[in-house]
Amino acid sequence: MDGTVLVADDDRTIRTVLTQALTRAGCRVHATSSLTTLMRWAAEGKGDAVITDVMMPDGNGLEMLPKIQQERPNLPVIVISAQNTIMTAIQAAEVNAFDYLPKPFDLPDLMKRVAKALEQRRSVPRARDTGNLDANDNTDAMPLIGKTPVMQGLYRVVARVMNADLAVLISGESGSGKSLIARMLHDFSDRRNLPFVTVVASDMIELDGPAKILARAKGGTILFEELSDFTMETQARIVRMIDNPGDYSPRFIATLQGSLNTAVERERVRSDVYYRLGGATIEVPTLRERVDDIPILAHSFLARLEREGAGARTFSDEAMTLMRKYSWPGNVRQLENVVKRLGLTAREPLISLAEVEQTLGNQPEMRAVMQITGTENLSADVERHLRRYFDLHGTELPPAGLYDRVLNEIEVPLIELALDATAGNQAKCAELLGINRNTLRKKINSLDIKVTRRRKLM
Repeated sequence: MDGTVLVADDDRTIRTVLTQALTRAGCRVHATSSLTTLMRWAAEGKGDAVITDVMMPDGNGLEMLPKIQQERPNLPVIVISAQNTIMTAIQAAEVNAFDYLPKPFDLPDLMKRVAKALEQRRSVPRARDTGNLDANDNTDAMPLIGKTPVMQGLYRVVARVMNADLAVLISGESGSGKSLIARMLHDFSDRRNLPFVTVVASDMIELDGPAKILARAKGGTILFEELSDFTMETQARIVRMIDNPGDYSPRFIATLQGSLNTAVERERVRSDVYYRLGGATIEVPTLRERVDDIPILAHSFLARLEREGAGARTFSDEAMTLMRKYSWPGNVRQLENVVKRLGLTAREPLISLAEVEQTLGNQPEMRAVMQITGTENLSADVERHLRRYFDLHGTELPPAGLYDRVLNEIEVPLIELALDATAGNQAKCAELLGINRNTLRKKINSLDIKVTRRRKLM
């Protein structure tokens, strides 16, 4: 990398780490703990890129971006923040930050983004009017909460497509928040003052249904809720509706439970509908993919109950351990309902393990939850996931070739973990797995597994 990077963060450790990493990469670095100093440097024409924290002792980094862009429209600014909510990502997008990363950040990832910023040095468009966005909004009230990497990735995607003139298709399991994301895409977009119209399958049955819907939308946003519930005939009407939106062209969003590709392959969704609604796709992670967010979500639901007049409640460590181990097939919506029940019925301020066990006892898939003593074996865990896989297909069978797909799902992580444990030594790995070295080599090639040799640190 070649260029000068301005770093503003009140954490000395972060300034030191970034200075050392960027210097080793060939950059010149100016680091400060003051936004005032950063603004002075930018005004003096220093720097080819900026990395800034949001909350600084002398101001808010996001609020400074419009002024930086006014004085230095070609200066890319990367925002890093410990306030890991979708609101931060949205605000960063609204003021046209070059990129946004949550803290703690992955240093190699940040370095790649800095390299991209230095390489492009693109002109940053004028910041849009942020309308009713308030930087001091209470993030507890936001529907999307989480600090895990998958949620941070979701935040960035949502922020980037917020005002893009594209149709959006949102897929994910039931209860994961698909409709909430659709509503957020509207409420924080340039169309926020226009109608938001939710359309279900029955709304499209009548021949004049599409015309009525377009008349109600008036150029706002139209959400087709659960696309696979629409018949092939009504999906054809959706296609004609999108192709002929009338005088006021609305934005089209659709939600879909499960995989879009599977829905198209099984002819539950027409391919021409997919081509029109797949301008941007957002996959909402399941709660199983973001286990570390469960405590954050649970405590936010309890805090909301307390604001509504219920007593203050929190979970014991043992109770939260069980909450984290449960599979939550109903995702965030199921978690919210369980937490509300516990918050209203718990006998003491500290919610106990026994109370969580009792409440979860009647919930789906509770029988497969790993016990606190850790007695569940691998076959039971595999059976649970396979059972859920079959259940997701309802009365239909999964696509052919299930045996090889399941074996690959198990074989790849097994070989990768064994290679990691043996520091990439294939002879030792083959011995550990109990297979021939040539067999291991063939599997590594056929499964496209990356092998990295390194010295094993004991």
